[in-house]
Amino acid sequence: MNNLKSYFSFSVLSRIVAFVFLFWAISRHPYGFYTLLRWIVCGAAAYTTYICTTTKRIPWAWVLGIIALMFNPFIPPRIERTTWVYIDVVTGIILLISIFVVREAPKLKGRRNVNDSHLEH
Repeated sequence: MNNLKSYFSFSVLSRIVAFVFLFWAISRHPYGFYTLLRWIVCGAAAYTTYICTTTKRIPWAWVLGIIALMFNPFIPPRIERTTWVYIDVVTGIILLISIFVVREAPKLKGRRNVNDSHLEH
């Protein structure tokens, strides 16, 4: 159960939700849906970018950082709807792949770090 919990971290769940929204965005929706989509994708990509930088996965950090900028809700880029469809699909595929490639560093709750042994003396 603990292993399953570590697999379905907040980062993974946010990318799954973003993936679903990106593919749902292919059909027509009210403008509010696309605003929500930008918040979800930007948040998931930005948080995963942070994880990539802490786990030294720098190429993935760049890719996800660019996605976060593309989908930022504050200054959205003005791109035609037909182009956004392709961007949504490619972004969804990248986020799906990142679920299997980018993982959060395991937390060391209750575990002593080997390098901390010198602190006991």
